[in-house]
Amino acid sequence: MRALAGTDPALHGLAARLLDLAETGLPSMLLPAGDGFVFTRVGTAAGDGSWSLEQRGTSLRYAAITALGVRQLPLDRQRAVLGGHSAEEFTGLLIQRLPAVTNLGDAALVAWAAAETGHLKLSDALDRVAALDADDRPRYTVEAAWVLSALAAARPTLDVEKRLAAARDRLLRARTDGSPLFPHATGPGLNPWYRSHIGCFADQTYPLQALARAHASGDDPEALAAADACAARICALQGEGGQWWWHYDAPRGEVVEGYPVYSVHQHAMAPTALLDLAEAGGTDHGAAVRRGLRWMTEVPELGPDGETLILDELGVTWRKVYRGDPKKAVRAARGLSTRVAPGLRLRPLERVFRPASVDRECRPYEFGWMLYAWLGGLPA
Repeated sequence: MRALAGTDPALHGLAARLLDLAETGLPSMLLPAGDGFVFTRVGTAAGDGSWSLEQRGTSLRYAAITALGVRQLPLDRQRAVLGGHSAEEFTGLLIQRLPAVTNLGDAALVAWAAAETGHLKLSDALDRVAALDADDRPRYTVEAAWVLSALAAARPTLDVEKRLAAARDRLLRARTDGSPLFPHATGPGLNPWYRSHIGCFADQTYPLQALARAHASGDDPEALAAADACAARICALQGEGGQWWWHYDAPRGEVVEGYPVYSVHQHAMAPTALLDLAEAGGTDHGAAVRRGLRWMTEVPELGPDGETLILDELGVTWRKVYRGDPKKAVRAARGLSTRVAPGLRLRPLERVFRPASVDRECRPYEFGWMLYAWLGGLPA
């Protein structure tokens, strides 16, 4: 934030505004018992211009991400967001639920939060991760990255070297054909053949962040180089309006389909990964981070008079700008066509389904990563 203030005061003001919004919006997403967070809040506009917000579902992984972000706040403000709990105490509530957790990504995020909050049951959390990751089956790339980030965070406290090396090697092996980009899974079998070449934006940011953190926690030039290469490619592919695109042809290092553009990518996920990379000694992509953040208020898809994505009075940022195509038709067609004919563009579909729709939804992890990106980062 200090660097942003010196580089671009207007963007610094936007980041400060978003951070304030995260603190005011998160308590509304807390479950009544104060031990978790909803999955999402969905906004519906009334004819008079007012809004109603509906809470839907619950999410352990979103709660863990929120704990990671809220940990960056002073203790009194942690308690204000987390229903009277500190981030460490709240993480303890999540750890209690781990014996029943069957999803590797959920467990890894809870363990990561336990490591960063200094929770005494970190070892128990990592044991649950190990139990869920005991075989050599392919994993979804995002979840594999979270495992590595959790182990890197635990490294100063526990002996995790063997597990960390295995998690690091798994990510590095996932890339194919010399490409710097990551596919959706670390091996075959989890995705249908016609989508096996596709990796989403999250499949890039979480691995590059994890590999940067692995290097920062213990000298690993190969991991840093892989993180650097991935970051360089997604930054080279960034849209003219600062958009972080959604789907990539991972082996060829190209964009398959740009939309939707997610607000969390713009204000949180890209910043936290790229800022962690710079802190770890990698390339500084600050200009790309600033372009991406600026998109939040200068959305070319909606135009200067279009709908705003930031509603301070409701404590939300709307989730994404998308094409409005039925059953994600453009994305599906692009995925299949680029498998058969790499580089093929489906311009008639683009003309019919223009990216001018807004998904009026807000999820707690969006604010968790926002706090983590702009207030957190690697230890100095």
